Amino acid sequence: MNVAAGATAVQSVIEHLQRGDAASAEALAQRARAEFPRDPEIARLHGVALLMLGRTRDARSELEEALRLQPDGIEVRSNLASALLAEGDADGAVALLQQIVLARPGDAALRNNLANALRAAGDNARAREEYLAALSLAPGHFGAIVNLAATELALGLVVEAEARLRGVLAKQLHPQALLLLGHVLNQQRRYAEAQAVYEQAARLAPNAAEFPYQAGLMADEQQHYAEAVKLYRRALQLDPNLHLAEGQLLFVLRRECDWAGAEPLSRRIRQRALNGSGSVDPFAFLAEDATPAEQLDCARARAAKVLREAGPVMRRLRLKHASRIIDAPLKVGFLSAGFHAHATALLTVAMFEYLGARDDLELHLFATTPEDGSEVRARLRASARAFHDLHGQPAPAIAQCVFDAGIDVLVDVDGWCAGGMPEVFALHPAPVQASWLAYPGTSGAPFIDYLIADPFLIPESLQRFYSESIAYLPRCYQPSDTTRVICATPLRSYFGLPDAAAVFASFNNSWKLNEASFGRMCTVLREVTDSVLWLLDYGREADARLREAARTRGIDPRRLVFSPPLPHLQHLARYQLADLFLDTNPYNAHTTASDAIWAGCPVLTRPGETFASRVAGSLNHHLGMPELIARDDWAFIETAIRLGNDRPALAALCARLASQREASGLFDMQAYACDFAALLRVMDERHRQGTAPSHITASEAPHMTR
Repeated sequence: MNVAAGATAVQSVIEHLQRGDAASAEALAQRARAEFPRDPEIARLHGVALLMLGRTRDARSELEEALRLQPDGIEVRSNLASALLAEGDADGAVALLQQIVLARPGDAALRNNLANALRAAGDNARAREEYLAALSLAPGHFGAIVNLAATELALGLVVEAEARLRGVLAKQLHPQALLLLGHVLNQQRRYAEAQAVYEQAARLAPNAAEFPYQAGLMADEQQHYAEAVKLYRRALQLDPNLHLAEGQLLFVLRRECDWAGAEPLSRRIRQRALNGSGSVDPFAFLAEDATPAEQLDCARARAAKVLREAGPVMRRLRLKHASRIIDAPLKVGFLSAGFHAHATALLTVAMFEYLGARDDLELHLFATTPEDGSEVRARLRASARAFHDLHGQPAPAIAQCVFDAGIDVLVDVDGWCAGGMPEVFALHPAPVQASWLAYPGTSGAPFIDYLIADPFLIPESLQRFYSESIAYLPRCYQPSDTTRVICATPLRSYFGLPDAAAVFASFNNSWKLNEASFGRMCTVLREVTDSVLWLLDYGREADARLREAARTRGIDPRRLVFSPPLPHLQHLARYQLADLFLDTNPYNAHTTASDAIWAGCPVLTRPGETFASRVAGSLNHHLGMPELIARDDWAFIETAIRLGNDRPALAALCARLASQREASGLFDMQAYACDFAALLRVMDERHRQGTAPSHITASEAPHMTR
């Protein structure tokens, strides 16, 4: 072997690698490998060049050969660990790096690399220890400080992470550290501060799309929608392939009732929802005019992404469920970000009070949002055998808490809604897992066994569009708090409503009020003299767009009446001033419809084929008022016009609703809890018998009410 020639080849490859010219370095190294096949350093450098080019399989093979040629090589083992990480073999990388650290314990960079591998393997606790060890050796190691802060954020140690980041930023402003500080502030719901930090990072790195995108999210959280639109558009100018920004932009345009701006985005996102990337938010996709099959594809892709990301943590936790003692109470857990003064709590609290009072069941509530001091939070806490405050806790810690509690059936109340934690369910902390209530659609997730629904929501003909087995209640799937007392009816004049003319209300969120639904409402207004459409105040720009949309449809914009949000009981009271609630499609009134019916306002709806389009129909069906379920748009319009022009008919309808509200059982929460418990029993029994999940009908749950 010509040693000098070999050394020259090594130096040439190194120079090209240092310049970032991986392609030329790889070509040189490949030729050198042919000439010096037993030189471990050339093999190592060839592997490094291949790794830089993204050819991870070839890089791993070449580095393994280099290690065979030089079994005691520190650098080659470190490089091979990088290749293993790039291939997704985090455990293999950890094993290699642990060997290296044992041989060279005083090397801060190696300990940082080991910590990175431990993070990739899902072991954040040990990763934190290694980052701290690296910093004890090199206190100013910027990478280790930032990585440690990211790990502490993942562990829920937000106070420690914030202090660490502010310390390093006081010495050196860096976009990555600012990004992490923004995440820390976001997790603490300090949205305005987080936005300012992201915008500071954007000024330091003006070509990076991530920073205006994150700032847009924070503007969105503060309901500064016009500002959010500008920030999302800036992010997409910098990176047209930043699909998350595109999805958020579409959703905020829907909130702003900017239908013209939303339409081209909607077409693109509908196509992307079907490509398997998991880049489309399943919840936001429910507001698009998609088929049940498309919603299933979208959810499946996102669930597969969550499952892939949960893999390392799942392998580390290895949760093994013990068999439940047959005579022991069934332990049932509900996980939600809505267990505070929130619509979810208002729907569920009375049912939980009955469910928690049962002797055959042990109720656990797992809350991921902080204590707010509300009355409904106190009621929820009192209803459960155990109320677990898990605010700020990462998914692995929550999963461990569920597992340690010995939960037999775990219910995901949120699904893909904001604040939901599907990554907890991906870790399978309970032997049986079900989806219920807040997310009106299929999870698409192999880790969710059952979806709790009712036969109107999901008729047999639509079951194929759900990844879960359907667990059917014999009543409307949606509970409600029946302890609420409606305040005295205010005067119409207080809200600027006409005393004698028909008042059509639609208090749905603005993103549900699409162009087709609004056009349908305007057709009704044209045919009902002096009638008005009563809406929530969606903000200056959205309200102005709706007024202009009314004008272009021949409706005086003054016939749109906007009212601000009110405390819940006052909001319920104003429903008594409306004659008829006009529903939206494809995402219709859910909690809003239940509130309207409870307050005495009839809800006219037109179901589609998706879950989200059938909730108000389910409420009316189980209320026993099928005349308020229109078969199509024209039937919806005709019914609204007929009722709007017939005051006695409207009065009779409201009287019938009041009677049916008492007689139908729609609001019988004691019976609801009994039926729900019976479903849970069947799920548990099937699991104990080793039977795979399958659809559960009322006849298979013998203790259900009929």
